[in-house]
Amino acid sequence: MKPMAVAIVSFNAREHLDSCLASVRLEGPSQTLVVDNGSTDGSIDLVRSRYPWVELDVAAANRGYGAAANRALGRCAARYILLLNSDTIVAPGTLEALARYLDAHPRAAVVGPRLRNPDGSLQVSCHPFLGTFQSFLEKTALARVLARVPGLRERYLLVHSPHTRPRVVPWVLGAALAIRRSAFDAVGGFDESFFMYAEEVDLCYRLKQANWEVHFAPVADLVHVGGVSTGQHRGPMLAQRVESAIHFYRRHYSPARQAALLALIKVVAALRWLRDSIRLGATRDAARRVWLAEDVTAWRRIILGN
Repeated sequence: MKPMAVAIVSFNAREHLDSCLASVRLEGPSQTLVVDNGSTDGSIDLVRSRYPWVELDVAAANRGYGAAANRALGRCAARYILLLNSDTIVAPGTLEALARYLDAHPRAAVVGPRLRNPDGSLQVSCHPFLGTFQSFLEKTALARVLARVPGLRERYLLVHSPHTRPRVVPWVLGAALAIRRSAFDAVGGFDESFFMYAEEVDLCYRLKQANWEVHFAPVADLVHVGGVSTGQHRGPMLAQRVESAIHFYRRHYSPARQAALLALIKVVAALRWLRDSIRLGATRDAARRVWLAEDVTAWRRIILGN
């Protein structure tokens, strides 16, 4: 088993970062590094005062998750690195289990552990590539029917798979990635043109193109809260997620396929704009009106492309 380092990207997630670092400390990693994207909530002082053994790198400007992750991994000396979001909690034995898995699977460039929500329920973490038939199928009502057929579920519906066995998958959620440094370096790390969302999809796609593998491996469970840094900006983040998907299409698909996918996105956005506009007009709940107004603005931004 080779030693594993831990790299954490954080932005305005002080309380969650505290819990994350407390869990990491018990694992005894070879190196722990936090890249902070300019937090203003006391996260920086927390690391300096409570975790002096952690290497802290405060970015001069928030250039996005991928840029921060590249910065973090660039300073890690280990061959294996566990890249974490700050809103994760590492279970005992996680680093050893993931390192052993990487040792046993030399073609695995990235391994995603099983993720759980704070209440212990499963958090889906392996997915088909964006813009594929499977990715659209999983969002339809038909998927719930096909999910009852074990063979089809395992092959075509990763979202509905039981997440109980190791397997090669297209991509895994970037909240927790055990990374083989040599493979990461071979493809140039994260593409920093993705500011937020889809950067891990792009990385996994390029690794596959370079004949590496991406694995989901339930050899360790991590808790992932999700949405800590982005939850306060729900509408803009919804638009950002779609724009990042479009950016992924432009990076990897033919012009004809891009055009078809973009047209489909705009049709879906228009239907959801209409749906949420009607709901906004009908509801009197103040909190729900704020949410719906943000969604209406996001759908309009996607339709107009700005």
